[in-house]
Amino acid sequence: MIKVLHFTSSFGLSGGAEANLLRLVSHMDRDRFCNMIVTMTEGVNFDLVRERLSAEFGVAVDSLRMRRGVPNPLAVVRLSQIVSRFQPQIIETWMYHADLLGLLAGKWHGVPSIAWNLQCSSLDPAGFSWMSKLVRRLLVSLSPFPDVVMANSQAGLEFHRALGYKPRKWLYMPNSLDFDSFKPDDQAGDWLRSLLSLPSRTPLIGLVGRFHPVKDHETFIKAACILTRENPDLHFVLVGRDVEEGNSYINGLVRATAVADRFHLLGHRSDVNHITAGLDIACCSSLSEGSPNVVAEAMACGVACVSTDVGDSSLILQELGRVVPPGDPEAFAQACRETLAIPPSRRRELGVAARARAMESFSLSKVVTRYESLYEMLARADGSAAGPNLDKGRLKASRVSE
Repeated sequence: MIKVLHFTSSFGLSGGAEANLLRLVSHMDRDRFCNMIVTMTEGVNFDLVRERLSAEFGVAVDSLRMRRGVPNPLAVVRLSQIVSRFQPQIIETWMYHADLLGLLAGKWHGVPSIAWNLQCSSLDPAGFSWMSKLVRRLLVSLSPFPDVVMANSQAGLEFHRALGYKPRKWLYMPNSLDFDSFKPDDQAGDWLRSLLSLPSRTPLIGLVGRFHPVKDHETFIKAACILTRENPDLHFVLVGRDVEEGNSYINGLVRATAVADRFHLLGHRSDVNHITAGLDIACCSSLSEGSPNVVAEAMACGVACVSTDVGDSSLILQELGRVVPPGDPEAFAQACRETLAIPPSRRRELGVAARARAMESFSLSKVVTRYESLYEMLARADGSAAGPNLDKGRLKASRVSE
């Protein structure tokens, strides 16, 4: 039995990295692997997710109970105790702060193998604290110490290589996607418009993403305002943690459009798959991403997608969607305008092709198998990570499904 401790910066917030980790541990072979998740901070759904993982999959979840943005030296002691008790063969860390603490704890306790899992392809300085920047600088210097550094995007690998990361091994490890949940749904459109009390043929453009500067809701809302001047029927759906009526910043942007009744702020939802399937266009307006889940989810639902050119967006979408420069409302509006003008029959054809590409690139079974193979190699007695899935050289940026 191979013991893997997953150490992450946050858990229970339904973010992309967390959802990927949740799918991974839920589908791994329990006869061969024993997984444990430790989080630095707890999200609003932490207790619910912890109970489900324990009851259904036998995965223990623990927390260091840190406060976001507040250093706590006692958390290091707590992590050390957990590692000592669990005795993992492998520590895999998710996100920058976890990379640093996980490496220190793993080396201190002599954990045989340590892997870093990178989830971004760039950093917008305005969206990250001085502490995050300091941690990243430390990680550049410490990057030779993990056994492998993996990333969920080709852009992420290239970005961190340019930063100065010099790991022993590089590995591209794509996100997974639940294609049983994210799928075309002929009834989703009527359901969503009924939920919003809108006529059945109302065109809907949506953005799924938590409230954070990197998601750049401002560009999406400004582009929406441009579109409303020429299309009086368009409505816009925004979904994500803290994207709700009580958010003064978001509300200020919406009110500034003078058409606030066209915007629907739904906040955090557990039915994002149905909402996405009910849209005419799904959007990603981010300033930075690695492999944006919302793009892959839209493709899985057969929904047209407009995205900023961040991370692997253009590599994933190619001719099946529109990609525009980040932070450009005019270009974003134009891409939405062009997409709305595509005949319905052609849009359906593109949707079928998009789902097929997403299934090829982000198959859950394939991704889980890749992780299991990696863990088996890392758990060898000699600690060797050499093998067919670990490319010692430069990874090609032309293959998303590699």
